[in-house]
Amino acid sequence: MQSRRKFLQGISTSGLLLAAADQLAAKPPLPSPGEYPVAGSIPLRDGWEFRLDPTGADEIIEAPGQAGWKAVQAPHTWQALGGSPEFVGVAWYRLRFEALASWTSQHVRVEFEAVNHTAHVFLNGKPIGEHVGKGYTAFALDLSNGLTFGQESTLLVRVDNRPNDRMLPRNKSYDWTDDGGIIRPVNLLITPRTFIERVEIDAIPDLTNGSAAIRIRAIIRNATAQVQKATIQAAIRQEGTAEEQLKIGPVSTSFAPNGTQVVEIGPTTLTNAALWHFDAPRLYEAVVELKSSSGSHKFLDQFGIRKFEARGSSFYLNGEKVSLMGVERMAGSHPELGLAETTEWIDSNHRDMKDLNCVFTRVHWAQDKRVLDFCDRHGILMQEEVPAWGPETFSKTSDDVQHALEQNGLEQLREMIHRDRNHPCIVAWGLCNEVDGKNPRTRQFARAIGAEARRLDPSRLQTYASNTLHVDPGSDMAGELDFISTNEYYGSWAPGGPADVETHLDRIRKAFPDKPIVVSEYGWCECQPKMAPGDENRVFIVNSHTEVFRKFPEIAGAIYFDYNDYRTLVGDKGVGAMRQRVHGVVDLYGKRKPSFDALRLQASPVESAGLRNSGEGKYEFDMRTREQLPGYTLRGYWLRWLAYGYDDLPMDGGRTQLPDLHPGSSHTLEFSSSVKSIRKVVVDLVRPNGFSAITVEYLDEASRS
Repeated sequence: MQSRRKFLQGISTSGLLLAAADQLAAKPPLPSPGEYPVAGSIPLRDGWEFRLDPTGADEIIEAPGQAGWKAVQAPHTWQALGGSPEFVGVAWYRLRFEALASWTSQHVRVEFEAVNHTAHVFLNGKPIGEHVGKGYTAFALDLSNGLTFGQESTLLVRVDNRPNDRMLPRNKSYDWTDDGGIIRPVNLLITPRTFIERVEIDAIPDLTNGSAAIRIRAIIRNATAQVQKATIQAAIRQEGTAEEQLKIGPVSTSFAPNGTQVVEIGPTTLTNAALWHFDAPRLYEAVVELKSSSGSHKFLDQFGIRKFEARGSSFYLNGEKVSLMGVERMAGSHPELGLAETTEWIDSNHRDMKDLNCVFTRVHWAQDKRVLDFCDRHGILMQEEVPAWGPETFSKTSDDVQHALEQNGLEQLREMIHRDRNHPCIVAWGLCNEVDGKNPRTRQFARAIGAEARRLDPSRLQTYASNTLHVDPGSDMAGELDFISTNEYYGSWAPGGPADVETHLDRIRKAFPDKPIVVSEYGWCECQPKMAPGDENRVFIVNSHTEVFRKFPEIAGAIYFDYNDYRTLVGDKGVGAMRQRVHGVVDLYGKRKPSFDALRLQASPVESAGLRNSGEGKYEFDMRTREQLPGYTLRGYWLRWLAYGYDDLPMDGGRTQLPDLHPGSSHTLEFSSSVKSIRKVVVDLVRPNGFSAITVEYLDEASRS
């Protein structure tokens, strides 16, 4: 019997070769390099085969045989509806593809955007790499040395999602789905042998003169056995424009063989910088080009120019004081998709969040980059976190386990920051969630990864979400970080009501008078027998708790938990792929509950709005903006009105630009219509990026009688 350790060092090639009878139908050839959707990148979506391996719990005798393979697409999880939702263990993925002869002089890698949680990867029967205990971060492995160009190759991935005591999340100390599989896209990367692995872009605005300092660090890898002389340069342009606004370089340098090196370009100054804001998410593109004897490689990445700060007990975005509201989404909750989400589902959920007036969110683990791309483009500020979740994480850990957890946390943090640091939507790194902030082991962990986060990315804030601030908050490690985050569930998980919320927040602000406070979670969960069902309870929490928060100017943010009922391994409702917690303002399939509208109104920057008929086809729209939570200047907003007449169909309409409206200001706008017998008028106050902040209707009862 072959041990697991020995097995993972190599697989018999004979175990991978297919009998002629087992050959799949011939697949169409991969696109030529000139046809790639993104230069040098081929999505590996189709052609995968999959099988579970129930024998993989402890030991493996040999590679999986030929029976039992099922055709799937990547991303994929076996725990979605129609699969094997209760199976936790080992599974295999196989892909056969042709390495084109035109790639002979190129360097070929495979990039997995996430495999949950452990992957061992083999090419043509030989191990080429592993990614252990890091289920939400990306990794890339070299293929070039194992390919025979012009012939078919077999990629085999062994996936394990069993609970583990030495990784984060630890064992079962977390509250979301444990879906195993290749849960995010896979890409084949074709580049010259000296190539750009990634770039780090710092864009620091000067708010006094409208410029920005741009600095780029390119991480270059030379995969050849020779010293490579090269030049590197960059061009900056605003997204959607063809004109280059700034050129940086070229810089000449040389690269040692078989190594990785960082090359800095800049700093230089971009004049008339367009700032990124959640209402005006302006993006820039950096095209970084490396020229060496092995070829030319262009690497494109996007970034935004913005400044997000904590000053005293407030947040400031681009020098302007803001208080923010939003909602958290639990990914992986569509029963038929699980963590293997489609772009369409990701976009649909986040458009819903924008309809909820969400401009600020947090997440419990490193997100799919498609989530971050949406937030960049449509304006949602995000706190992205290391998945250190729950009080059991650092409870009674031995020195050995504590060290393993810290090392795993550091690795996940580094991979998260390396991939995500250029996204302007990310304004804070979350170090952990509900881990007992008074535990010395927790503090030890947070200090270790907090120091590393500060080293890798000094520009972003740090926090952790605490549920231990209700007693002696000053002794909690929350005070060591840039702002205070508190999860409060009075009236739901904890006994009490709005008065207890007020006492809780008053205690925190007195303990930390010079720090912003974010209510990082609040809501209603139908998760225990004593909790009565009914969305009206959720509506009550949304309304009553949010109003309490507004009593405290130190509350700089509030994030409702959560957007969706969510699939979770500790769910108390449903079975199989629908095991869930009923917690959201939409259900697993995105159907809205009445609490959706309540949260939309509470999160709107408009405190009150009314529409009245002043006679002779004229209408007046009155509004007042909120001073606090959310509180920010409405800049570039416009009003759209539609008049409905015949058969309740739209017969007339218009749109009018609004002046800048500061927190706590009022405005009245008039418009008129020549349509007779108007039955209804609908007004939307629309953000500059097209999302409605509030909707007001006027019904003409006389015309309906």
